[in-house]
Amino acid sequence: MLNSTTTPAEKRRALRAGLASGTLQRMPGAFTPLSARLIQEKGFEGVYISGAVMANELGLPDIGLTTLSEVAQRGGQIARTTDLPALIDGDTGFGEAMNTARTVQLLEDAGLAGVHFEDQVNPKRCGHLDGKEIVDEPTAVNRVRAAVRARRDPDFLIMARTDIRGVAGLTAATERAKALVGAGADAIFPEAMADLREFEAMRAAVDVPILANMTEFGKSELFTARQLHDVGVNVVIHPVSLLRVALGAMERALETLAAEGTLAARVPDMTTRARLYELVDYEAYADFDATVYTFDLGNNLG
Repeated sequence: MLNSTTTPAEKRRALRAGLASGTLQRMPGAFTPLSARLIQEKGFEGVYISGAVMANELGLPDIGLTTLSEVAQRGGQIARTTDLPALIDGDTGFGEAMNTARTVQLLEDAGLAGVHFEDQVNPKRCGHLDGKEIVDEPTAVNRVRAAVRARRDPDFLIMARTDIRGVAGLTAATERAKALVGAGADAIFPEAMADLREFEAMRAAVDVPILANMTEFGKSELFTARQLHDVGVNVVIHPVSLLRVALGAMERALETLAAEGTLAARVPDMTTRARLYELVDYEAYADFDATVYTFDLGNNLG
């Protein structure tokens, strides 16, 4: 009721333990707080919070227009609803090294389990688009060092993302990853790997956990969890998938409503009222206050 029963510190320790377990940590992207609760119910190991999704939900492209306060607020709203650890996209740190340091502390305060920062220049763009620009190695390293220095909970995960593969090739990506680990990164997010062989090369290059981004319509093939595990990947994210599924369903429903004047034909596709109330734990609020839950869901409420 109200919030997760697991503290942020416990979630951070769980994320660390999961990454060290040898079991692939699966993190679908939550685009709302309620979707995070559904991810937990379906047995996944963590929740991912995508910067692209946060921007898109505001009707904006993923080019660095969201603010730190918007991201911290949304991240906190999602993290509080689930017992799972939540990893959030910190883009480029919302400025220079000092801004990156402040970002870490605000995200700690918001209850996140970890964050990743990338090595693009501003304005950034989606990691699977062409035409990206990458900062030089000293700037990328300084971002990571600032993040590590700023954290107060040593279990808060600092992950470094590198987008250099799409600009300068795989060798440049493995060398950048090594430098980021040397700066203190707890894990590496190599963006837009072309194939499993490239993930294997990244696994051989660093001795920290690595992440695979299985985003649809991107540069990487959509590998299975087993394939990724077998080449040494520790965590996989599906950042925009649930948003895409939801938007597709909403678009089709609106087309039906416009054409037929009613959504009666779409009702079988909808989450029932009873199921929705189950997800928000309505009855727990009744246990807390008997005046809240005074109706019968069996009385044609679905």
